[in-house]
Amino acid sequence: MRTFGVEEELLIVDPVTGEPLALADALLSGPADFGLEGPAHEGPEPTLEEVDGPDTGLSHELKLEQIETQTRPCRSYAELLHQIRRGRGLASHAARRHGARIAALATSPVDAALHTTPDPRYAIMLERFGITAHEQLTCGFHVHTSIESPEEGVMVLDRIRDKLAVFTAMSANSPYWRGLATGFESYRTQAWNRWPSSGPSAIFGSLAAYRRVVRRLIETGVLLDEGMVYFDARLSRHVPTVEVRVADVCLRAEDAALIAVLVRALVETSVREYHAGIEPAAVPTALLRMASWQASNFGLRTELLDFGTFRPEPAADVVWSLVEYLEPVLAEQGEFDLVQTGVAAILGRGNGAIEQRGVAGRWSGTNGDAPDAAGLAAVVEHAVQITMRSERDESDTKPQPVLTWVRQDWREAPG
Repeated sequence: MRTFGVEEELLIVDPVTGEPLALADALLSGPADFGLEGPAHEGPEPTLEEVDGPDTGLSHELKLEQIETQTRPCRSYAELLHQIRRGRGLASHAARRHGARIAALATSPVDAALHTTPDPRYAIMLERFGITAHEQLTCGFHVHTSIESPEEGVMVLDRIRDKLAVFTAMSANSPYWRGLATGFESYRTQAWNRWPSSGPSAIFGSLAAYRRVVRRLIETGVLLDEGMVYFDARLSRHVPTVEVRVADVCLRAEDAALIAVLVRALVETSVREYHAGIEPAAVPTALLRMASWQASNFGLRTELLDFGTFRPEPAADVVWSLVEYLEPVLAEQGEFDLVQTGVAAILGRGNGAIEQRGVAGRWSGTNGDAPDAAGLAAVVEHAVQITMRSERDESDTKPQPVLTWVRQDWREAPG
């Protein structure tokens, strides 16, 4: 079973107003910030086992209003879920010592002045990319899955590209942008795709071709370095993994762990297809961009572009079709039942964007499309609570999926 791990970007927020706070430097100022001494605060203190001294698994991001957590490599859903909650707990403990909170929100519902992390590289990005860099307070969720070699990784990239938009829809958690209702479920995707190298990539065919594309992008002089090659999925520069980067940070830790399980199963399925001689579906990159936009716009509310035909189908059907496609690997790894239950839970209650809209609507007396300041502050307060939730709700009966549509290959679609 392949190891996998994740990176989560989290907002640092004011517990009263919901405004993002530029406190990352303070939170990361030293190991003392993660000690057990200090003023009392809500929630349990982290145990000594959970505090690793300077190796906290926390780091800076582009903006001082956010902080990133990283898990260690894991082998199971339960292990990864523990690591995700541990990272959130460490970040929350550090934030509370400064009167702040953390919230797993992919964009800030409440407007505030933004501050770029003081770093020479970020300063150059701010100067070169202007408003794109200035406004880039977005929080993503990146899944790393181990690979045997970079050559295998490229074979994976070529075979997963047509299915990644489903993860955008499942994770969508950014309907509000600095005081505005955007009309999108994942506005983070729209803001992020302003970077010149972001989005889906073409089929590479070989490691040499992948390296050639990366080199040519850097040689344009537009990008600073390889770290700015923001493909939806790419080879990690530092560890032997494929990194899938399309998801919003998830409101609920269990949803994050579930999506990571699905990504790992997709990677393993793709490797098996490669060894079986199955060629990647030659879907035009323009169609992949359309599928990404549709997932960002509508999330799970209406229709997604199916990854077989690239025609609109009910979102739930497309999600279940992905589960069906991954069933052999999920069943072999003992994860099929937990995936069925987890996917049914997301489809039943909705993703983070649907949850945010519900909170804003209840406070503002609307359907969430025109929230007032109190409604947006309530969204952040709710997110703070759910971000640190330690137990998932279990229904009395296990939800059973209903597959109402059978996946086809897009090349065989009529018309």
